[in-house]
Amino acid sequence: MTILHHRTRSNANASLISMVQRFSDISIIFLGLYVVAYFNDRQFDYKHVLIALVVLVVFQMIGGMTDFYRSWRGVKSSAELILISKNWTLSLLLTLGLSSLISDFDLSFKIFIQWYLVVVAGFLVCRMAIRIGSGMLRKMGYNTRNVAVVGTMPAGINLISSFLEEPWMGFVVAGVYDEQPIENTNGIKYAGNFDKLIEDAREGKLDRIYIAMSMKDESKIKDIVKRLTDTTCSVLLIPDVFTFNILQSRTEEINGVPVVPLFDTPLNGINMVFKRLEDIIVSSIILLFISLPLIVIACAVKMSSPGPVIFRQIRYGMDGKPIMVWKFRTMSVMENGAKVTQAKQNDPRVTKLGKFLRNTSLDELPQFFNVLFGQMSVVGPRPHAVAHNEQYRSLIEGYMLRHKVKPGITGLAQINGFRGETDTLDKMQKRVDFDLIYIRGWSIWLDLKIIFLTFFKGFVNKAAY
Repeated sequence: MTILHHRTRSNANASLISMVQRFSDISIIFLGLYVVAYFNDRQFDYKHVLIALVVLVVFQMIGGMTDFYRSWRGVKSSAELILISKNWTLSLLLTLGLSSLISDFDLSFKIFIQWYLVVVAGFLVCRMAIRIGSGMLRKMGYNTRNVAVVGTMPAGINLISSFLEEPWMGFVVAGVYDEQPIENTNGIKYAGNFDKLIEDAREGKLDRIYIAMSMKDESKIKDIVKRLTDTTCSVLLIPDVFTFNILQSRTEEINGVPVVPLFDTPLNGINMVFKRLEDIIVSSIILLFISLPLIVIACAVKMSSPGPVIFRQIRYGMDGKPIMVWKFRTMSVMENGAKVTQAKQNDPRVTKLGKFLRNTSLDELPQFFNVLFGQMSVVGPRPHAVAHNEQYRSLIEGYMLRHKVKPGITGLAQINGFRGETDTLDKMQKRVDFDLIYIRGWSIWLDLKIIFLTFFKGFVNKAAY
């Protein structure tokens, strides 16, 4: 099926707004450093100008990689502000690293922190001002779009409901077109059947049409699209993929072809960089604080029972690739083959010291080295033995999707009580459900929340034996 997108007008408007955005960003970055230098009684000289130019180059480069200067119309302001904050944070960190290598251009860390905060505040004010200003113009009738939805899929209804709730976006809702009349609810009216849709489109009453129909109506969709080619409307398809257990709901364009990822990782591009920085910083700090306990536990394991101190077991890492996970040995056996029996309550294989280590999760402390070396993450789905992966991947739908991110030392499932032995399929299903919820909703703040709650809910647990 071919869908024609008439983008000229929307692209022109988006370009005008993106020009304002770029100009405001450049101004804020330069003025921010000038203000900071002024209040610190520093002369704004060539050093500051060069640093600002370097930051701008990096910032614009990252902005291109993250497709930041695009139309944010219809997108929540929080998403825009979070992305610009990420871009600015990474730009300043890279510039800080570069400036530290060149003594002539070195600025104090205090200046960088103040500059960072001032620019973040400036971005917040300017981006909201741009949104408010464009919203006021749209309410006055400038740069508005008459939109409609074809079909009654919930995704389409929810879309135009959001347009009605947020009139500043400039979308004037004409209604829903469908073969069967619908009730006029929440301000969403029934606009007519498909013939009426074509008639209104040809008369120029509609600017943008969203098709929200089921996959089983493919022939009807093709017919509608074919008839709409005789109009100047922009036609957008809302894919009927929301009944799937998808991990991502964003859209991409590859060589001009629009695609919707069903199973994909949120840790791409700049998110991957921030996640890795988080892991390096957190694991380094934790290893610094637990270095003495690690030595004490290692000596205790060695003296309490025969065998090695560290138990290395092959687990599935990101994308299902095998990794070697480290733990303090807690058993009298070293199972790592095709059959691995999970530890049970009062398991005779667990040593006396091992029981204490497992109950308090101290046996997993060596995994912070796995995090530091890049094989694991501090937060993520817990890695299972290879034998258990092979067992459950055929029993639980979507089980292997948990490997779209790096495995973690702690995770959403663990702080919700799903750790330890999974003696029933339902327990493993619950664990997988939480893992997929984590992947869909990943953010730095969610990671920090899980790390914080792990101290109260994750380390000591009645299911940890």
